[in-house]
Amino acid sequence: MPSTQDSHYLEREVEIRNPDGLHMRPAMQIVDCASRFRARISICKNTQCVDGKSIMQVTMLAATQGTKLKLIAEGEDAPQAIEALALLIQNEKFDIG
Repeated sequence: MPSTQDSHYLEREVEIRNPDGLHMRPAMQIVDCASRFRARISICKNTQCVDGKSIMQVTMLAATQGTKLKLIAEGEDAPQAIEALALLIQNEKFDIG
């Protein structure tokens, strides 16, 4: 894992607020959002880290309401990616279609 001193590497902790947790629909919203960026995106729950651009891997996190996730972005647009993902996940309307 790269040094956090690298300006193109960012981490941010977020909490799942959706009462239904991170099921297929919100997982797809995360993957869609992450895929808009060139940065490499990882999402970690405890010691389990997955590719934020893979629907199969994101759903394997099985995160319930209140779960804290660590977002990691590495690349030139890492700041924009982290901000967009954090806003999406922490929005009270996350997963409301």
